[in-house]
Amino acid sequence: MRRNNKWICLGIMLAVAIGLASCDRKTIYYHYEHAPVEGWEKGDVLSFEVPPVSEGTYREEVGLRIDKSYPFLGLCLVIKQTILPSGYVHLDTLNCNLIDQDGNNKGPGLSYYQYSFHVNTLRLQEGDSLYITVNHNMKREMMPGIADVGIRLDKQ
Repeated sequence: MRRNNKWICLGIMLAVAIGLASCDRKTIYYHYEHAPVEGWEKGDVLSFEVPPVSEGTYREEVGLRIDKSYPFLGLCLVIKQTILPSGYVHLDTLNCNLIDQDGNNKGPGLSYYQYSFHVNTLRLQEGDSLYITVNHNMKREMMPGIADVGIRLDKQ
């Protein structure tokens, strides 16, 4: 019976260790919004609502998923962050290099390619929340091949 208890105890400790190792306690928000692959219109704004956070410094990233139909080497995004309740607004323009000169995707993937780009480092107060909007700022009105756009916020 003692031998059985030893294996049960070892199994529980292993499960707890795996559970703790797999947790990413720094990521407080990570969400993607779908953009129509056949074409993301210039006027279509994707929005993200980050719930209230604790006081601290946060790293903000934009994630992209594109497919092989994306026709350009890069993508220009406008990211607008509104900190609530103060109403402070910060605008960032992000130039994303997605494909090299030889036509090879720089991001990992097979049919969809994943990218992550640092946008900003934010200092937030206790109870602050964020309202973030993202839209493209390309000369072409309709951008095909962009499947998803996401926001990730990590506490530093």
